[in-house]
Amino acid sequence: MIKKILSGLIVIAVVVAFLIVWKPAIDEIDRPSADSFNQEQIAKGKVLAGLGNCASCHTSDPSKPLAGGVDFPTPFGTLYSTNISPHPEQGIGTWSEEAFVRAMREGVSRDGSHLYPAFPYTHFTKVTDEDLSALYAYVMSREAVDHQGPKNQLDFPFNLRMLQAGWKTLFFDGDRFQADDSKGDAWNRGAYIAEGLGHCTACHSPRNAFGAEIADETYNGAVVDNWYAPALNTTHAAPVPWTEDELFQYLRAGGSKWHGIAAGSMASVVHKGLIEAPDDDIRALAMYFQDLTGAEDNAKAAEVAAGHVSQAQGMADPATRTGEEIFSAACASCHYNAPSSLKAARPELSLNSAVTAPDPVNLLRITLHGIDEPTGLRGLAMPGFGPGLSDADLIALARYLRQSSGQPPWKNLEQHVQDARQL
Repeated sequence: MIKKILSGLIVIAVVVAFLIVWKPAIDEIDRPSADSFNQEQIAKGKVLAGLGNCASCHTSDPSKPLAGGVDFPTPFGTLYSTNISPHPEQGIGTWSEEAFVRAMREGVSRDGSHLYPAFPYTHFTKVTDEDLSALYAYVMSREAVDHQGPKNQLDFPFNLRMLQAGWKTLFFDGDRFQADDSKGDAWNRGAYIAEGLGHCTACHSPRNAFGAEIADETYNGAVVDNWYAPALNTTHAAPVPWTEDELFQYLRAGGSKWHGIAAGSMASVVHKGLIEAPDDDIRALAMYFQDLTGAEDNAKAAEVAAGHVSQAQGMADPATRTGEEIFSAACASCHYNAPSSLKAARPELSLNSAVTAPDPVNLLRITLHGIDEPTGLRGLAMPGFGPGLSDADLIALARYLRQSSGQPPWKNLEQHVQDARQL
């Protein structure tokens, strides 16, 4: 009798688990013609796709737009983005709007399989019906590209999609965006973009052992794709908090006189994703993040910046003399600023986020490999100094710059330099 009861309980448990994991397929449709969507809706969808930076994650070959194949290394193996062009076999050409919306909001494919959260449906769930409809119109009116990227290379058991149902139970709430009535329309617009399509916390927040964002460390900063995405809240180490005007300049043009220039994946966000966004949306994002960083007005920030630079330029420490000499010989001609007249085109390194960050990877990568267009500010470039500087030179330079920023020394710089040379 006991064995029968246990057997029955096991069967019930399996059935319940299956019902939790299983999602029904949504019927295929004939690919909608581009003419079935009005141009205004498509144009709106183009802007929204930029805010979500869809092309950067789903385009590995510029000649095959939205055809996928971009690799995403994770602690669990490598994921490859899928083809989201409207190709009927390789892409999503047979997906109805209902199937598209379910994928965006619930992380479930048209065939009912669970999507991995490298696709940030945990953020896209906050997007409105109207915006998802426009995004669908834009994607389905693009070129249908016949291309299939590499298959995911995930370790067992992470290659079992059904396990994503358990991940969702633990880490996915599926909540829609809720405006804060105590804030203005512009602030709420910025919050909606940042927390929804912009999925900003996906890069700027640490993750736990299961790859989920740590809820109580939102915007605390994190290393992503071997770049450090700095903190965007009051935990930041920047001597001058991000003001609204500097945030606007950075997101619109790719550089800030108090923080530096866009590099790594952030350069793609600025120069490809946000390029179509109207100034009002960029201003709304700037207003939202200024509030998070606790920045004061520009006049106060300028005073703080000037004082910090004056102090850095007056620093004299025999322990960092070698680094100072390297800076004078290799860097000062481009990076020297008068304290009262800082220029975005001449990034002030004592204020620069690459120097003030808790991880030196950004500074080392840029020093070794340089910056060219479309990274950073348009029309400006920086050569890489990797061949000309030894590891000892890089370590000395990094120590000097770090001290000039007023931050505590970086640990294990020798290993960081060796790792950066491999990137």
